[in-house]
Amino acid sequence: MKLKALFVGCALSMGLVSVSQAGEPLKVGFVYVGPVGDAGWTYAHDQGRLAMDKVFGDKVKSTYVENVPEGADAERVIRQLAADGNKLIFTTSFGFMNPTLKVAKAYPNTDFEHATGYKMAKNVGIYQARSWEGAYMLGVLAGKMTKSNILGFVGSYPVPEVVRNIDAYTLGAQSVNPKIKTKVIWVSSWYDPARERQAAETMIAQGADVLAQNTDSPAVIQTAEEKGVYAFGWDSDMAKFGPKAQLTASTLNWSKYYTMEVKQVLDGTWKPASTLWGMKEGMVVLTPLNPAVPADVAELFKAKEQEIISGTLMPFGGPIVDQSGKVRVETGKEMPMDELMSLNYYVKGVEGSIPK
Repeated sequence: MKLKALFVGCALSMGLVSVSQAGEPLKVGFVYVGPVGDAGWTYAHDQGRLAMDKVFGDKVKSTYVENVPEGADAERVIRQLAADGNKLIFTTSFGFMNPTLKVAKAYPNTDFEHATGYKMAKNVGIYQARSWEGAYMLGVLAGKMTKSNILGFVGSYPVPEVVRNIDAYTLGAQSVNPKIKTKVIWVSSWYDPARERQAAETMIAQGADVLAQNTDSPAVIQTAEEKGVYAFGWDSDMAKFGPKAQLTASTLNWSKYYTMEVKQVLDGTWKPASTLWGMKEGMVVLTPLNPAVPADVAELFKAKEQEIISGTLMPFGGPIVDQSGKVRVETGKEMPMDELMSLNYYVKGVEGSIPK
């Protein structure tokens, strides 16, 4: 028995057998930028982790570290997960990109997956959702439901991911209501309920009657509920925090992806890849509409949703004009993916400027 154990240990270190073949559970680590809580980005990722756990049972042992700042602390946490024997590590925020790459270089026999980034390595894959599809759809509803023609958006950090969602939200609204304007307030945090609430209150005071967000707490929804305006859940369903305020939510379902990646590691078939899923693949999911949405608006909304799923409606299809009036995408054309993934300008209709 000791000789057998010694052989398995050597084979594992040499990569000749998988963890599952050795009879040990695959250890999978997750790094979260915010608290798991009960809403938002981190909550959605953890729901995906739990769903994956159910699929594999005792073949997998997953763990997570929450509230990890994007910087030196991230590298320390990722490195510790690798040192603890996690053979697949998911790092779930944009600012974890470089720390992930640095640790991956030191642990070449560990597989890493980074969410929302753009840098890959021999043992680092990247994945993200086409969240702008959901943002566009929220804009469609906002454009139809607003009375003031002033929309609000609470932004976290001015990275391309968030700028895309602001622009998509505005383009969706303009597709049904050319009069709308979008106000943006940046809170310089993925999760800060106090700042998110303050931003929402400020925009409501400035006339915004439909609010969206790219932040992690339900504070925007709660503020909208208190002030009698509409808002949208983001990354998860936030209706319980504002049943009258939430018109719908653009949620993220990571379970299918996490299950797929874990299976590949268990099977010994994992390879680094760049994955981009949206509404068609079931990663971006819109929740049922608020009963306050009129029947004709609901019908239009569902039609546009199906058009995005079928590929006949492209949220960043031309014509697209920026704030200065410059045509960025001609009529009949679509924004190139490299430009979309590095988007750094506001479209016409968004007020203010992007922080440097």
